[in-house]
Amino acid sequence: MFGDESLTVSEFIDLVNQTYELAYPIVSVVGELANFKISKNKWIYFDLKDELANLKFFGTVYQLNSPLEDGMLLKVTCNPRMHRTYGFSMQVQQIELVGEGSLKRAAELLQIKLSKEGIFDMDKKRLLPYPPTRVALITSAQSAAYHDFVNIINNRWRGLSVNLIDVQVQGEIAVSQIVKAIDDFNSQPDQYDVLVIIRGGGSPEDLSAFNSEAVTRMVAASNIPTLVAIGHEIDISLAELAADRRASTPSHAAELLVPDKRAVLSSLKVSRQTLNKKLEHTLEVMSYEIHRKSEHLQTLIDHIINQFFQDVLHKKELLFAYDPDNVLQRGYSIVRKQGKVMRSSSYINLNDILDIKLAKGSVTSEVKSVDKG
Repeated sequence: MFGDESLTVSEFIDLVNQTYELAYPIVSVVGELANFKISKNKWIYFDLKDELANLKFFGTVYQLNSPLEDGMLLKVTCNPRMHRTYGFSMQVQQIELVGEGSLKRAAELLQIKLSKEGIFDMDKKRLLPYPPTRVALITSAQSAAYHDFVNIINNRWRGLSVNLIDVQVQGEIAVSQIVKAIDDFNSQPDQYDVLVIIRGGGSPEDLSAFNSEAVTRMVAASNIPTLVAIGHEIDISLAELAADRRASTPSHAAELLVPDKRAVLSSLKVSRQTLNKKLEHTLEVMSYEIHRKSEHLQTLIDHIINQFFQDVLHKKELLFAYDPDNVLQRGYSIVRKQGKVMRSSSYINLNDILDIKLAKGSVTSEVKSVDKG
């Protein structure tokens, strides 16, 4: 090909890499993971294999979206390269899990890891305000989940403010968009009562973003109380386990978030009827008590008045009995000496002039005899 022209080893490697860059700048390879290892908590090395061949790969831990173990099926986006020391290898750009088995196993490994850190502990769960007034919502604006959620909210309750951040809920950029949306809402936590993340049903690959470590950690770290509903009722994602409250479906999330105004109105009607009956009963009891106490008070007043009149009558009789005019009527008289009533003969002397008052008329007399008694 090159005739008599010869190349050094370095030149040949450079030429091969230039050829790769032109012909295969980036490729995606699917295979079974083997010989996976992490070096210095920074570098990752592994092989992908099938029944006939084996390829070596090289990358960094920052490209890991979930725990890996040998035997998983992966799709790796990478750049073919010839290294001057280590030979041919594939430089990793992105790693994706392939197949339900691999996705399920990765989620299990991540759940074990995060459980040890207490990410899913029940004592960390917060109560959601009920009903809230301001909701931060993360989902796809084009999804049926979004429209179902909004319709149910509007039908059940009024006065709720829902602020949406539109994100991809599957695919390569879903994780980064969801993480950024959570972060954006948490930069203004005082403006929202609850953070809701929803997505409709799909395959394990479709739902994989909500089993990613980045999304799960962001949900757990949210300063705003979280409500997460991903997929169908049987689908339980790690993001849901990390949330303060999980809903089985997006529609269920809306139902958990706000009451049904019709049920509330019906309950208020029943409560009003019950309250009216209690009030009527209370008024009846109070009316009876007032009537009873009024009768008792009237009896007491009559008794006091009767006692008062009896006392007045008795005193009147005493006054009548002690009235000097009445005494005189019984034959008694009042004797005065120089205007002073004489109660004893000791003050009367011979020849004193006395004034004697009778029941009718009066007499003036001169003392001729005195018995000092």
